[in-house]
Amino acid sequence: MADNVKVLIIDDSAVVRSALAQRLGAVPGIEIVGTALDPFIARDKILVLKPDVVTLDIEMPRMDGLTFLEKLMMYYPIPVIVISSLAPEGSASYFKALELGALEVISKPDSAFGQSIETQVMLIAEKIKIAAKTNMEARRAVAGISGTLSSAGKKKASSKAMVETTDKIVAIGASTGGTQTFRTILSQLPADGPPMILVQHMPPIFTRTYAESLNESSNMEVKEAEEGDSLRQGLLLIAPGNYHILLRRSGARYFVTLNQRPPVCHVRPSVDVLFMSVAEYAGKNAVGVVLTGMGSDGARGLLEMKQAGAATIVQDEATSIVWGMPKAAYDIGACGSLTSLDRIAQEISIKAK
Repeated sequence: MADNVKVLIIDDSAVVRSALAQRLGAVPGIEIVGTALDPFIARDKILVLKPDVVTLDIEMPRMDGLTFLEKLMMYYPIPVIVISSLAPEGSASYFKALELGALEVISKPDSAFGQSIETQVMLIAEKIKIAAKTNMEARRAVAGISGTLSSAGKKKASSKAMVETTDKIVAIGASTGGTQTFRTILSQLPADGPPMILVQHMPPIFTRTYAESLNESSNMEVKEAEEGDSLRQGLLLIAPGNYHILLRRSGARYFVTLNQRPPVCHVRPSVDVLFMSVAEYAGKNAVGVVLTGMGSDGARGLLEMKQAGAATIVQDEATSIVWGMPKAAYDIGACGSLTSLDRIAQEISIKAK
């Protein structure tokens, strides 16, 4: 059928290729157009078969999957889901695959023929259908912008023993496609940038790795948030996986608190939870930003921020990998400024003054 998602499976194991092709091919809406045992064969098949989505193993002959992924995103951007036993959640390979452009990283089932694969295959099928809807032109733009930015001469803002009152707090929410999108934005902000809090939907172990990676590559200081952390100029706090993060204030001091209350919008941390707390405690002294992502998390919270007098920024459709969260915010009137990726950092700097 014309609406089927065309998939190419790349894996050096004939058993895995056969098992995935058989089971994924039986899922309504998915068509397996081919398989390949290494990146060189895959390259030729991609050009001929023009799949909508590629599944990719990491350990393969002649060229490893991560190297191929990097080249693929550079020359022929296409939605890629990494399926590998070498990239468990929070591992260096897991993070690297997402950084290079993979939309999802999923563990390979233990047994290609056992019952355990059935649940995993349904998860993969769901991710394939989502991946087919991503905006690859936006992903190409993200890679292009990031590639032109220099990391030379970076200097972290010095820590302050006493935290002064901050005029503006920047709260940001993102999901699918957000890790690289936010990296692009952060790389354009100075070492003395406004205090920021980020909620990025991702697994618990991964948030610390992501924070450490951003801290190494950005001008600002970046850390995974801990209970009671104070906010100050030049510091970005990232919500830890599986914890809601909320803004609080004590006199002149802004700080964060964490909890594990039930998920909101099916996620924890939730962007809505953060934004609503920012609306309550910072009011007009805040900037709210909704970036690329699936679903509607953040829309209601951003509207509350706007109603409290905060400046609000929503990433536009053309540069969003997935225009789900931004669209939801835009549709309910929470958007103060609909902005392209290459201008978001500038907008944050202007509105946070």
